[in-house]
Amino acid sequence: GKVDLPQDALERYPHEFSGGQRQRICIARALMPDPKVLVLDEAVSALDVSVQARVLDLLVDLQRDMGLAYLFVSHDMAVVERIAHRIAVIYAGRIVEIGAARAVLSDPRHPYTHKLIAAVPSIEKRRVDFALETDEVPSILRPAGWQAPPQVWQEHGVDHRVALEGRG
Repeated sequence: GKVDLPQDALERYPHEFSGGQRQRICIARALMPDPKVLVLDEAVSALDVSVQARVLDLLVDLQRDMGLAYLFVSHDMAVVERIAHRIAVIYAGRIVEIGAARAVLSDPRHPYTHKLIAAVPSIEKRRVDFALETDEVPSILRPAGWQAPPQVWQEHGVDHRVALEGRG
């Protein structure tokens, strides 16, 4: 049906399914109560790239056909680019950049967003020698009892905000 599983799926054992089929079974189970929102946490991270693409295509089709909203959690910005309309970048448990996917991906402002985007593999990057710069992203290590100050936001165009570092 909607998640592209074989007819005999109900009579089979879990070990008889591929990783992509198991993920589609999880999606089918989540759709049974007819939700408006699905939370998907690293939903395709354990799948190879070709299977990832098929599952993401399925999610896009289901979203269109069923009017679903997704809260899609992923560290893989290539996957995020494929699935997201809006992006919230979270670092150390706090949102540090938020906005329309196109704005965040084309004009990232927070150092952590830059690092996530830079981690996406590409042919061009194979020719570049990388050096790890750890001073750009603030440390997440805090002393016991530390309380985060309120975040201060800076606007970067329509629907794109970035938390200012050193102020929250």
